[in-house]
Amino acid sequence: MVDAVSQPVRRPGALKRVLERFPFLPVLIIFVALLALNGLYQPRSVSLVGLTGLVKTYLALVLLAVAQTYVVYAGDIDLSAGAIVSLVNVVIVSVMAYLGDGTFSVLGAMVIGLLVGLACGIVNGVVVAVFRLQAIVATFATSIFFTGVALYVMPVAGTPAPATFWRTYGGRILEIPFVFWLAIVLAAILYMLARTRLAMQLLAVGDDAQGAYQSGLPVTAIRMRGYAMCGLFAALAAFCVTGDTASGDPLVGGAMTLNSVAAVVLGGTALAGGFGTVVGSVFGALSIGLISSVVYFIGVPSEWQNLARGAAILLALMAGVLVGRRMRS
Repeated sequence: MVDAVSQPVRRPGALKRVLERFPFLPVLIIFVALLALNGLYQPRSVSLVGLTGLVKTYLALVLLAVAQTYVVYAGDIDLSAGAIVSLVNVVIVSVMAYLGDGTFSVLGAMVIGLLVGLACGIVNGVVVAVFRLQAIVATFATSIFFTGVALYVMPVAGTPAPATFWRTYGGRILEIPFVFWLAIVLAAILYMLARTRLAMQLLAVGDDAQGAYQSGLPVTAIRMRGYAMCGLFAALAAFCVTGDTASGDPLVGGAMTLNSVAAVVLGGTALAGGFGTVVGSVFGALSIGLISSVVYFIGVPSEWQNLARGAAILLALMAGVLVGRRMRS
């Protein structure tokens, strides 16, 4: 009779355990490297003024990447996120232009903008989660619809936003740039949301929707809440776009959708769902912004900048995904 010999349990390496706890580490390394490159080619870009400009310009993309992350958690995607930004942008500018340049008109327009973003998110949630249409096709269709509504509200770009709005966004409070206060508030919100049941439920649905349903989770409602969150954060992104551009544009968010998806992937979130972090999406969005800055600072000719930017983003995506995959294996 042969005695059974127990095999030693293979414990995951320290690096793998760290990555499981902090899945945003690869993109953080990429972010630091890009920040160093910016400082090498243009030292002023890493000064307080330069960092303020970076946050001011790309805070909208950060918020949209966060919005996309909550949808991707559940294994879905939202190709209408940029169109929601455009729609909210023209709505709040139109409302403020009608009500006048005042604190209450600005606050009222922002409330209306949040409601518009929430309504768009609910529409996406209904067509994807309730009617069970393919998310990539359904949200592509709703993006066309939202863009059409935005063009109806403001057929031609250029309507100026009230000075109260954009001066506040570009101003200072207690000698600290206003956008840094916004970043602190955003960090606090994300910290609280990461500890809610919704975040865990979205990840559970993305990991195994059938298993989540069998365990008693309301999968349809959870996916709808993910899209509702996406709509709200897209509305917040529209506020930042409006503060940065100081005007309304029915097509302003068009290019932001795919950038937000790239930021999510670069941040380590799996498009299949069930794994990821909003912190990674934040650094992913900032990294995309830094890539654009590097391409400009190194003197790439204007006709080649899009090509160089696209190639750099692709390389960053490949590096982030490969490093993350190797560290998890």
